[in-house]
Amino acid sequence: MPAKRPAPLLQDSQLSLFDVAPEVTPAEPGAARSTRELWLGPHRIGYELKRARRRSIGFVVGPQGLRVSAPRWVPIGEIERALHHKGEWILRKLVEQRERQQRVQAARIDWIDGGTLPYLGEPLMLALTPAEREVVWDAAARQLRLPLPVGASAEQIRDLTQAWLQARAREDFLPRCRHFADKLGVAMKSLRLSSAQTRWGSASADGSIRLNWRLIHFAPAIIDYVVAHELAHLREMNHSPAFWDTVRSVLPDFERSREALRDESIIVQ
Repeated sequence: MPAKRPAPLLQDSQLSLFDVAPEVTPAEPGAARSTRELWLGPHRIGYELKRARRRSIGFVVGPQGLRVSAPRWVPIGEIERALHHKGEWILRKLVEQRERQQRVQAARIDWIDGGTLPYLGEPLMLALTPAEREVVWDAAARQLRLPLPVGASAEQIRDLTQAWLQARAREDFLPRCRHFADKLGVAMKSLRLSSAQTRWGSASADGSIRLNWRLIHFAPAIIDYVVAHELAHLREMNHSPAFWDTVRSVLPDFERSREALRDESIIVQ
């Protein structure tokens, strides 16, 4: 949704790029892979080299690190020259990936009695209270009391808490949608909640809006930005200057919330 911003320079001289290795696209049959490293300025960078049937050298920076695909006939020296040529881009992307992993780690929730999680941008504390008959939200103490036994499992705590959060998300998002739809002069046909892991929201030309329920973790200004962004698409189904002018017409300082959103991670636990 938002445009990318430049990342700061790396501060440490060595990056370990293979600590996190999620499933990646399998190589084509017969493709050779190897792990190599080189220095880009003061930074020693590890990368995976895949030899494949292709015409040019390709670079991918993902959670698993830097992957390079090159034709079988291209010598290592030429591959490394290409890496140096793309060095600034590679370092920037590696920093972005590292920062994203740090944000994801920081967003982890301990589903235990006394655990905390963000709710509307402020900490919420979980409390197991077997005497309660239903979930109770104590706004003054910012405590969510769960009718669960002291020995409840993390899964029980998570499921009950997330059910409460999803219900609060709908209650919170719907008035915001109506407010911005009126200001923009658009007709919202329906609001649905999503559990997407990579998108905060979407809009369809028929007036259907989908919002990630996990936005309920974030400050109201961020939620307003996502709501206004998606509803603005009912007037401009693109990201043209006219679209951003439409968002700005209802949120003059939307850039601040857009930047704040880019520092957030979707909590998928």
